Amino acid sequence: MSSEPQNGQCITGSRLEKVLRAGHFAVCGEMGPPQSANTDLIRKKSAYFRGVVDAVNLTDNQTAVVRMSSIASAHIALDEGLEPVIQMTCRDRNRIALQSDLLGAHALGIRNVLCLSGDHQSMGNHPQARGVYDLDSIQLVRAARQLRDEAKFVCGEETKTPPALFIAAAANPFGDPFEARVHRLAKKIAAGADFIQTQAIYDLPRFARFMELVRAQGLHEKAFILAGVLPVKSARSLLFMKNDVAGMSIPDELIERMQGAEDPAKEGVKVAVELIQQLRAIEGVAGVHVMPAMWEQVMPEIAEAAGLLPRPEVA
Repeated sequence: MSSEPQNGQCITGSRLEKVLRAGHFAVCGEMGPPQSANTDLIRKKSAYFRGVVDAVNLTDNQTAVVRMSSIASAHIALDEGLEPVIQMTCRDRNRIALQSDLLGAHALGIRNVLCLSGDHQSMGNHPQARGVYDLDSIQLVRAARQLRDEAKFVCGEETKTPPALFIAAAANPFGDPFEARVHRLAKKIAAGADFIQTQAIYDLPRFARFMELVRAQGLHEKAFILAGVLPVKSARSLLFMKNDVAGMSIPDELIERMQGAEDPAKEGVKVAVELIQQLRAIEGVAGVHVMPAMWEQVMPEIAEAAGLLPRPEVA
C-alpha cells in the first residue's frame, strides 16, 4: 500500500512531491506536444507555465494522434525551467518498452510519471494501428513502483540504478456504476500510486459525493488527489463533452450560462476560477490539475484570479 501522503521525506527529488508533502495546495498544468519535430512550440508554451505551476503534464499521443514523444517534450520543458510530468500510455508499448522508458525518463532528469491506459487507437489518425495493452494502467503503476522501491523489473530481475519517480494514476469520478469508481481508485493506490489526477470536473455535487466515499476509505490519506479543471471557451465545447465523451458529467445550467455569456471565453475563465476555489474547499483535495487544452496562454490569468500565486518555495 502507498505510504500516507503527509508522512515521510521526499523520495524522488520531485518538486511536486516536495510541495505536496509540505502541505501546500499543488498546481499542475498540462501541455500537448506538437504534431511535428518543432521544439520552438514547446518552448513557447513553456513560458505560460513558468512560475505559475508546480509541474506540467506532457501528454502521450493524446486522442491517439501522433505527436512528439512525451519524454522528449518533457526534456525540453525541463530545459525551459519547468518540472515535467510525463504521461505514459499502455496502448503503444509492451512491458519491455514501458520499463525502458521509465529508466530513460529518470536518466534525463524527469521525476514524475502518470500511468494511463491511453485513448483507443480507433479515435486517432492511425485507426488501423494495433493496440498493445500488454499491461493495463494498474499493472503499469505496480511495475513503476516495484522498479523504484524494489529495484526489480516485472520479470523479477534487478537493476543497480532504479528510477526515482513520483508515480501518478488517473481517476474518473463520473463513470458508472458510481461506487465502482472509488473501488478502482483504491486499486490504483494499492498498486503504488503516490498521487492521483482526476478527469475534468464540472459537476461539483457529484464530485463532492465521490470525495465523501474517498474519505470514508481513507484514500486521501494514502495518495494525494489533484482535481481536474478544464477551461473552455464556449458552450459548444461543453456540449461536445456532454454528448460525445464518455464518463463526463456536465450540468445543463453550466451550458446555459456559457450560451448566455456576452464573452464566452472570458466566462470560461471565470468558471474555471470558481471551480478551483470550490474544489480547494473540499476535504481531501490536495491540489488541482488544470488542463488548458490548446489554450495554454490563459494559465497565468487563471492562476492569478484563483489566488494560486505565488507558488511556494521548497527546498
